[in-house]
Amino acid sequence: MTGSAFAFIITGVMLNACAQLLLKAGTNVLGVITLTRSNWFETFWRMGTQGYFVVGVACYVVSLVVWIMGLSRVPVSIAYPMLSLGYVINAVAAHYLFGEAVTATRWIGIGFIVLGVWLVARS
Repeated sequence: MTGSAFAFIITGVMLNACAQLLLKAGTNVLGVITLTRSNWFETFWRMGTQGYFVVGVACYVVSLVVWIMGLSRVPVSIAYPMLSLGYVINAVAAHYLFGEAVTATRWIGIGFIVLGVWLVARS
């Protein structure tokens, strides 16, 4: 994988992870979201006017464009496993940003993910 291809893939992963964190921050502001026939318009309006949601969706859009650019340079069998790094990024960030617990079992799982991504990237 070339340096520029890696840059596109890792940027796409980072933007995707940021989008997840921003959407979670938005749900922390809005609370539990439940859609019903009577509240769907109001609920989507609240989400669409909530800053974290708007920026999170924007990150998703940009990550999609960057990801497509990366896929044009790297086989999908190598690129797609790189998305797993988002689990690592989000687990660590959620711990520090939202106070979520990262147990020893999760750390072991994260270690397996990192090892797997490393093996795939080297192939």
